[in-house]
Amino acid sequence: MIDQSNMTIKENWTGFIHLLQDRICAAIEECDGKAKFMEDKWERPEGGGGRTRVIANGEVFEKGGVNTSVVFGAVTENMKSQLKINGDKWFACGLSLVIHPLNPFVPTVHCNYRMFELYDENDAVLDRWFGGGTDLTPYYLFEEDAQHFHSTYKTVCDKFDVSLYPAFKKNCDQYFVNTHRNNERRGIGGIFYDYQRPDKNRSVDFWMDFGKACGNAFILAYLPIVEKRRSIPYSENNKHWQEIRRGRYVEFNLVHDRGTLFGLKTNGRIESILMSLPPTVRFEYDYRPEPGSEAEKLWKVCLHPVDWV
Repeated sequence: MIDQSNMTIKENWTGFIHLLQDRICAAIEECDGKAKFMEDKWERPEGGGGRTRVIANGEVFEKGGVNTSVVFGAVTENMKSQLKINGDKWFACGLSLVIHPLNPFVPTVHCNYRMFELYDENDAVLDRWFGGGTDLTPYYLFEEDAQHFHSTYKTVCDKFDVSLYPAFKKNCDQYFVNTHRNNERRGIGGIFYDYQRPDKNRSVDFWMDFGKACGNAFILAYLPIVEKRRSIPYSENNKHWQEIRRGRYVEFNLVHDRGTLFGLKTNGRIESILMSLPPTVRFEYDYRPEPGSEAEKLWKVCLHPVDWV
């Protein structure tokens, strides 16, 4: 437990994301049974640093990364123009993970929870917001898995406000989209929220507790699906389709993802920023799944999001 009695908001949140990183990494190692995370601590010359943990070549997980970062610095002209912020100094702290499984019947998953503060020249807080989410990217569609994943986050959201899940589910469906591919979604979504500022109705504690609850729900939302699908036999054709879909994942991360762009615009650590990319992908000209196939079934729900719960 974190003693919150004498902690600042930054210290409280920072302590949480480091504990969450430890818990998630331990659970993933236990699930894999073979591979272990390698930790790479790094420092950012302009201020702050992080702990990048990478797992690879496991029994279950082909590649994965669980990264925490606590970074800060001066607001640059580039940040003002690109990120539309206006202040003197900034602080950002969060956890970001992506797990790419070996078996194509096990979905890829992404999770990110973070806070941001903006200050004037006297260190007074000008702005503070929270963001985050968890989304699932399967290669083959098992409806009961989609229902389990979404139900887990709906349960968390409903404990805080029943209006949150439908709003954040819609946000997710509208954010993780390759607009350059006929609005094709990266996967089957989850929840996503950004720029949630404390106000008279929802305090700092509300958004911090909400982020913690969502972060803590990750293991329950994802690992039961992994255990259910990890031993399904698969073929080269299944791997081929997995790599086609991974290509779409790469396209979104490099073209549209705000977190990736923020890292690049603030001189973030490139190895940690790009840890989300899968180990192997395919880009084939005008590839289309075979009509009536399981691949096409997945592709159709990426084009037309479904209400799973």
